[in-house]
Amino acid sequence: MSHFARVKNGKVLKVIVAEQDFIDNHNWIDEGPGRWIQCSYNTFGGKHYKPDSREEDSGTPLRYNFPGIGWNYDIDKEAFYAPQPYPSWKLNTTTYLWEAPTSRPTDGFLYYWDEPTTSWKKIEEES
Repeated sequence: MSHFARVKNGKVLKVIVAEQDFIDNHNWIDEGPGRWIQCSYNTFGGKHYKPDSREEDSGTPLRYNFPGIGWNYDIDKEAFYAPQPYPSWKLNTTTYLWEAPTSRPTDGFLYYWDEPTTSWKKIEEES
């Protein structure tokens, strides 16, 4: 079985698990315009990972990222990518992941992105 995303006008409308034969031979007339594009559950940031793991493997990455409903699809680059989370974030066209203007601190604390100040703010514990 494979995963397929239904794409219309560059937007993902649906993601399903199906055999290629089902995609090729099903009557999609009720679905309206759009096309099915194969995607991989194990692809993230242009890399292929072992199932249910953060360990990269030798599998072939497929279309940069596994999409969700509402995601974008760049037909020229054959890349799925999420909607832009904040106006200040830029799309990395090597990974097709959004990146903040500054890196998140890696000091072990939890942070959230504050768009008005375009900076990471530490989540303070309640006393």
